[in-house]
Amino acid sequence: MNSIQNNRRVTDNAAKRDSHAGLIFEKGVRQVKSYILSDIKPNLMGYHTKGYIHIHDLEGYGSTYNCLTLSVVESFPYEKLEHMSSTKKILFILQYYQLLIGNIANEQTGGIAFANFDQEISDIFTRLSIEANVHNLAILQDCIDSFIYWINYSVTRNSRECYYVSLNLGLSTTIVGRHVNKSVLGVYKDVSYIESVIRPNIIFKVHDKINFYPESPNYDLLKLSMECTAKRMNPTYMLCSSSPYVDIDPRNLSIVGCRTRVITDLFGESTSIGRGNIANISINLPRIALEVSSTSSEEERYTRFKERWTEIADITKEILLDRYQRTIALHSQQFPANNEYQPWCVSFPGQASLEEVFKHGTLSIGFIGLSEAIEVLTGQKYYGSDDNYQTAIDFVTYMRNKINEYSRSENLNMSLLATSGEHISSRFHDIDKQLYESSIFDKGYYTNSFHVEVDSRLHPFKKIMYECKFHNLCNGGSITYVELGSAPLDNIEALYDIIDYAHNAGIFYLGFNYPLDICRECGTNGTFDTCSGCDSQNIMRIRRVSGYLEDLSYFGKGKTLEEKNRKVNPI
Repeated sequence: MNSIQNNRRVTDNAAKRDSHAGLIFEKGVRQVKSYILSDIKPNLMGYHTKGYIHIHDLEGYGSTYNCLTLSVVESFPYEKLEHMSSTKKILFILQYYQLLIGNIANEQTGGIAFANFDQEISDIFTRLSIEANVHNLAILQDCIDSFIYWINYSVTRNSRECYYVSLNLGLSTTIVGRHVNKSVLGVYKDVSYIESVIRPNIIFKVHDKINFYPESPNYDLLKLSMECTAKRMNPTYMLCSSSPYVDIDPRNLSIVGCRTRVITDLFGESTSIGRGNIANISINLPRIALEVSSTSSEEERYTRFKERWTEIADITKEILLDRYQRTIALHSQQFPANNEYQPWCVSFPGQASLEEVFKHGTLSIGFIGLSEAIEVLTGQKYYGSDDNYQTAIDFVTYMRNKINEYSRSENLNMSLLATSGEHISSRFHDIDKQLYESSIFDKGYYTNSFHVEVDSRLHPFKKIMYECKFHNLCNGGSITYVELGSAPLDNIEALYDIIDYAHNAGIFYLGFNYPLDICRECGTNGTFDTCSGCDSQNIMRIRRVSGYLEDLSYFGKGKTLEEKNRKVNPI
């Protein structure tokens, strides 16, 4: 037990907190992972243990799926509430969401999302015949306050974590839907009784016909959203009318967690609702580049790099298929909450095979360290020259095309994921450093997915232009961040300009980062070592890690080093 406690701050997840039950759970997870690795074919297992790939959520291999955007409106138990008062109905609605989150979360390994939280609540109000009067809306606001408080402070997932919840909102133009937006965003902007409102992830859905222009019906909500971002780093922004998704109904789009995106379905409607990611595996790109770096010419190195990636991707696909086959062979009784709440796009069946459900999910192959890989192959970063940038685009296009081939040949939804890399940013780096010598090891971590490195100091528009083409290629999910020096409290116009530029460039998902320090004694926000309000040094330092906001003191090794190295993208 002491060994677990002594290693607490170097686990793979900054959201974990120590507790007796949680430490017992962690010990069990380690044993389960060891067993699973011994059960996979040795020639496949070696690629994980040697650091070529990382099998995410290994403890769930063959026993569950990863994440889900829940379908709520159709499966809501309206009949149970028929004889309740409006007050009781409203209380029940948010309690139902809590039950959904708590129970579903223990049957999967990843996050939970609601694609249209504002419109869902509005639709439920309508079907329960709840009037949108002042009294009922006030009760709804209080319930939302309590709901967000619960998400922030309920450290009960696996007895040691808060729940990974993403609320996508911004599109509802109904009285109730707009009130939900104002209530959720108001907690982030104004409520003082919550010390650090860092959960859930709020994704504001920007659409040019609904909220982007001053004449749009929800433009005031976009302004409120940007005011919250300027104060709390939350929300982030899904740019629903950017070029890759202009023909898709924005209500069908959702982000789960830090960036996961599930849209196209070989077996049904292209929508995120009622669908999720079954499993994902990330490939270590710098490792492959280092392995082929002794090849004499740059052209030959790049050719061999693609060939070696393909070999590893073929093995990765084989592992994903093995995991998928084990998962669909499970019995529906092993998912009692899924059976009760019916959150998928099809009904959870009362039969042995779950293939008819899970085939609507995705299998993702991710990647980390594109920047370092290109640097090894060419001698400079991919944003260092036009030729290098074209090489980077060519390679990510190559990966996407290969995964499209896998999807066609296996008749399964497979996607390319721009991995966030909270744990593997240091895991891959540390393994590779024992085998090779290179300047890419100097900073102590690998860069997320296709991102421009965090110390680039590029202007936001230039950073966006380098990263925008990758968004359409990475159909399993991606995000672009702009790093600011401090909270832009009096400059939401700059946020709007950046959102506008990103939208026009084809960015699908955008976030803003800056240092956010909160005094635990008086609640003062800012950037300081000693509180400017009360001189206390009892400070919580909120930073973004792999999409989520978290207490910096819980960051793992790689992300701690990355945070220290982050430099402003000067406006």
